[in-house]
Amino acid sequence: MSWGKITAYPCPRGGTLVAHTIFISYRRDDTEGEAGRLFDDLTRALGDDAVFMDVSGIDPGTDFRKAIDDNVGGCGVLLAMIGPTWATITGAGGQRRLDDSNDYVRLEIASALRRNIPVIPVLVHDAKMPRHDQLPDNLQDLAYRNSVEITHARWNSDVQLLIKALTSYVHSSKSTETEPVHATVPVQLPPPHAAADVTAPVPGKSNMPWIAALAVAVVVIAAIGFVVVRGHGDNSVKAANPLDGKWSNPSATERGAIAELDISGQGNQVAIHAWELCHPGNCDLGAQTATFDGEKAKATWSLLNDANGQEKGRVATLTISREADKLNVLIENTYAQHGGNTHQFQFVPAK
Repeated sequence: MSWGKITAYPCPRGGTLVAHTIFISYRRDDTEGEAGRLFDDLTRALGDDAVFMDVSGIDPGTDFRKAIDDNVGGCGVLLAMIGPTWATITGAGGQRRLDDSNDYVRLEIASALRRNIPVIPVLVHDAKMPRHDQLPDNLQDLAYRNSVEITHARWNSDVQLLIKALTSYVHSSKSTETEPVHATVPVQLPPPHAAADVTAPVPGKSNMPWIAALAVAVVVIAAIGFVVVRGHGDNSVKAANPLDGKWSNPSATERGAIAELDISGQGNQVAIHAWELCHPGNCDLGAQTATFDGEKAKATWSLLNDANGQEKGRVATLTISREADKLNVLIENTYAQHGGNTHQFQFVPAK
């Protein structure tokens, strides 16, 4: 976060939520609106004491680095809000904020990583996960943490999935156990089940043949249903994505061209790992997640440096579709310093 005015509360130290609270880390210039909205939704679902943003109450003369470390250390999970400018935003002197060892966001996340506190990157505004080489040494582990994405169009459903993931870190208070969670369709926790009556009457002998026949019928119907589901439903659920596999670009001849792809996933969610042509070995660009609509998958990489290590602010967007035993890959490059370009390649299975 970027501290202008410190207004929120430190991590709670009392009650039943010690070491089970959520710390939201953000930059005001990047994700302040989304962080505030998420704070409201999480507190509504998990209780006022379960979530907090910012660190307050740092007295004059106190080492703010230690204050941040103490507050982060008292929490069970840290949500790192990441927007499009999170890794590149600069301060008044033109220096990238992440390169400042006293940057508050850097201190917060580094403290959590050092203590092995779970850190969940929360991506908003189509932001992408920063690569490890974009991060200072004490934040590089962040590049390997599984992230979640919250979009404006699917905000309520995305937050619901996040809340489910956070339940292992936070215990809801009694005041929130029966309150509906904020969503498009209110989510109500089920009422407690009544204890089973163990004194149910024993059927009379005259009814036993009918009950036995009914039990046999139930077993037969269940067996038929199991065969049908297993034969037709299970295979469709576990069907591999048609883009899956390792692919190479035989037309990649220029340094920096996308040379290799490794695609994996099921259904409409795929992970795309890319490498660009370098010497002596190809350069790893990292993996991005993409949604497969049945025909195409699209993913974007933000590449600060080219293959020669020269900074040029490149953004590469790949649109991938399957054609017989090949992949059609459209690569759209944009650059901060000059005009972009577009290339179309056919990738073949890697040998």
